Amino acid sequence: MHLRILRRALHTASTVNPAEIAHFSRLSSQWWDDTGEFSFLHQMNPVRMRFIREKLLESARDDRPAFSESESARVFKGLDFLDVGCGGGLLSESLARLGANTLGVDASQANISIAKLHAAQDPGLALGSSLSYLHTPAEALLTDPKRYDVVCSMEVLEHVDNPAAFLDTCAQLVKPGGHLFLSTISRTALAYFLTIFMAENVLGRVARGTHTHSKFIQPAELVGFFRAYPNEEAPWIDAGRDPPTRTQAEVRGLVYNALSTRWMLAPRGAWGVTECNYIFWVRKPVL
Repeated sequence: MHLRILRRALHTASTVNPAEIAHFSRLSSQWWDDTGEFSFLHQMNPVRMRFIREKLLESARDDRPAFSESESARVFKGLDFLDVGCGGGLLSESLARLGANTLGVDASQANISIAKLHAAQDPGLALGSSLSYLHTPAEALLTDPKRYDVVCSMEVLEHVDNPAAFLDTCAQLVKPGGHLFLSTISRTALAYFLTIFMAENVLGRVARGTHTHSKFIQPAELVGFFRAYPNEEAPWIDAGRDPPTRTQAEVRGLVYNALSTRWMLAPRGAWGVTECNYIFWVRKPVL
């Protein structure tokens, strides 16, 4: 297993990469153009939401055998969500509309400004109550005692410096028994071909320089990180179980169908579907 990227020191002042923030700040005005720079994320967002909902429902049924189907429509209601690296607010707005108390944070002031402006234009969103935004790196939230039922960080991990420290920050912000969702890109030849060579260099669907292949994280590296986190005596994922039990962690492929221009959530256990984009869930143990 290749763990070079995740074995860097955990302790760092910030995982923010200034060049990455500057890159996305320049593109911030395009966040809500569903045919532009972020069209893939607009198309991916419903699939990410589906996976989040499925795991929350599955966990609720595991925790409470008496969980009723009538409660399933309110599974987001009242939960505290943190969207780390929220960009223009695509995921944050979706969460808030389903009743989640959502805080979106981003290290780019331009992104936060766009997110606030878009939410303010929608009378169905209670900006400032069920939905709020903050310009800050995630590490700064550790000084606040508040912790979250669910922490999400979508398409962010491949852009940070020191991914191990970033994962540690996100994990610390999750309440015991809470959930961490990540979506990212695997470090494979196929991922390089699709996300950099084709999407950036040939088709121009994504701005050149958006992705760096060496910063991609393989699913096995994420699982391996949480097999030893916070320590090998009490990890989030039990050692020796491959794949992990579905109550502790899960990896699912996100597959793009170019003919239908739609993203699909790959079936659980399907072969070869995590070679490019994938989504990862892990649950924090109750101490």
